[in-house]
Amino acid sequence: MARNVRATHNEHLRDSEVAAEYLSDALEEGNAAVILMALRNIAEAQEDGITGLATRSELGRESMYKMLSATGNPKLDSFTKIIHGLGLKLKVERDPQHIAA
Repeated sequence: MARNVRATHNEHLRDSEVAAEYLSDALEEGNAAVILMALRNIAEAQEDGITGLATRSELGRESMYKMLSATGNPKLDSFTKIIHGLGLKLKVERDPQHIAA
């Protein structure tokens, strides 16, 4: 029996280490649309879905759906609440390829 690709993808993204690496790669890319898509994919993969994540993030369910939509643009405060609701944390490090002025 063939496995559903989306189900397999979601199963992997439920692993917090995989989700962290996936989101880190999106952040490194630096494209807001890619970051939002990665965050949405991780949120949708949760066992309790976006509704459960909204509860854990202390955000409204409707607001969560709006923030994670293709046209969403979550504020930094909401973004960090979502990250914490996923059991993740953000880390910043120096870019060795950046040339200081």
